[in-house]
Amino acid sequence: MSYHTHTSLLFHCVFSTKKRLPSIPSELKTRLWSYVGGIARTNDMKALKAGGMREHLHVLLSLPPTMAIAKAIQLVKAGSSKWMHEKGVKGFEWQVGYGAFTIGISQILGTVNYIRNQEKHHAKRSFAQEWKIFMKKHGLSEDDD
Repeated sequence: MSYHTHTSLLFHCVFSTKKRLPSIPSELKTRLWSYVGGIARTNDMKALKAGGMREHLHVLLSLPPTMAIAKAIQLVKAGSSKWMHEKGVKGFEWQVGYGAFTIGISQILGTVNYIRNQEKHHAKRSFAQEWKIFMKKHGLSEDDD
């Protein structure tokens, strides 16, 4: 028997810009998603996929066993917010809250595809509608903050 620690801590994280305003410039979206991946790597996490729309971000994170999800989100939000300010996006802020939903290894591909196809999803439904679906799917009460 091995005495090493082995974990599979996968979280589909979702958070929005302050007041759900479309504050992420279209021309910076792809670069922001890549930057989020860099934040994860720098902090011993893995961002398996990052993406979203102008008012929200999805990121599939794999965390080390020593990191709490709240810390991971704080690192991603703070680092990406700082980067947005450095890129000249005045007044950029993330909403205080977030969603973090555990997934199993068999759900990685589906989650990656879901994040990859955000433009297609949001041609049919708004972020508010998407959020309600997430809450229901995970048995959580909706919070409109």
